[in-house]
Formats: sequence, C-alpha cells, structure tokens
Amino acid sequence: MDPVSVGLLTALAGGAGGELGRQAWAALGELVRRPLRRAGAPEAVAGASGEAELARLAEDPRDPAAARALGTALAVRADADAEFGELLRQWSESAQRITLESGNVDNSISGGSFSAPVFQGRDFSGLSFGAPAPEQSPADG
Repeated sequence: MDPVSVGLLTALAGGAGGELGRQAWAALGELVRRPLRRAGAPEAVAGASGEAELARLAEDPRDPAAARALGTALAVRADADAEFGELLRQWSESAQRITLESGNVDNSISGGSFSAPVFQGRDFSGLSFGAPAPEQSPADG
C-alpha cells in the first residue's frame, strides 16, 4: 500500500476538518492500536505498529518528518497485515473526503457597488441582514 499522504496526516493531526477531522484522527488512533497480525496469523506480531509515530505527530502536527514516519509505518504495517491494509485504505478514502469538503474558501465580490453588509466565509445559515425573519406557516412549526 502507498503511504498515507503527509498532507492528510498533518492536516488531521492539526485539527483540520472540524469535528469530522477529530473523529477521523481518533479513528486512525483506534486502527493503529489494533493488534498487529501478519499474513492472517492469529497471534499478534511484535514490531512497529505506528503508535509511537502517531503520538509523535500528535505532539507536533506541523512536523513533516513525523508525518512521513507515520505514513511509512502505516504502509509497512499494511503490507504485513492485509486486514489492516484494507481498513487503512477505507480510512484514508474517508479522511480525504473530510479534508476536501472542509477545504479553503475562495470568496470574491465584483460587478458593481454594494451598500449592504457582506459576510464572507462558508456554510452560513439563518442570516437575515436586518430583514425580519420569514413567518412560519402552521405546517412548518
């Protein structure tokens, strides 16, 4: 398996993705703490589980060397444990969607003069800009 991307690991370790990112980081921790198994053998195999690398990156999320070390440890473990490799692949696909969905926002205003408040950001709801809230019909309430 290819190593998990350094950017993804550092983003999640640093808190990207809000609550979903925190959940993804916690899920990676749970995955890493699973017993290591080699080629379907029932007994746990001693060796690099990735726990030390995970802890190191959690301590310093901006350290690309720590992220590379974790990515490498995960890839080595995935090669040694097919079940772990499949679970890691699923985790990685899910985590990539989280960070992509909560990525940067690019706002621009153009094409004329504006004399009202402007909010720039992402995912606003319930804003009325001073206008009264719409009345609810009895069916809405």
